[in-house]
Amino acid sequence: MYKERIYRTTLSYQQWTFHIAATENGLCYVSLPNEPLQRLYDWTNKWFKNAALVSSDDKLKNYTVQLTNYFKGESIHFSIPLELKGTSFQKTVWKVLQHIPYGETTTYSQIARKIRNEKAVRAVGTAIGANPMPIVIPCHRVIGKNGSLTGYRGGLEMKKFLLRLESDTSIRKLNY
Repeated sequence: MYKERIYRTTLSYQQWTFHIAATENGLCYVSLPNEPLQRLYDWTNKWFKNAALVSSDDKLKNYTVQLTNYFKGESIHFSIPLELKGTSFQKTVWKVLQHIPYGETTTYSQIARKIRNEKAVRAVGTAIGANPMPIVIPCHRVIGKNGSLTGYRGGLEMKKFLLRLESDTSIRKLNY
């Protein structure tokens, strides 16, 4: 018998498909574009032992609406509860990511300094790569210290799209 339900749905936007999951406590997973559904199952099995994945567009409507509004440039903030599952180090890094302002970028070394562990640059990169809620926890805002767009699990095309979207939206918001 399953102890907990994890609700899931699929969001399609332009050429991308995202798998989204939430518990009763909040959003817990957003796939990167076009990742197989199996990744969600594997992630759920790792972090939610004895949980059932249940398809429910209704339970996830608020999350899909907010993500869609973000992609359209109609919203720059997410006002949704999150249920973070990861190691304490990962959660520390993800909290820093949540404070990177919309339309701005930072570097892996700057994040390592913020967590007061300047030598942990590679570990910071690994934690960012394990982010279970990209876009909502904006790992796409992290770039190389030379300003280069570094690896992104969703591919550099998606990272460029997100950074361009935020840059364009920031300009539009300032002109209002």
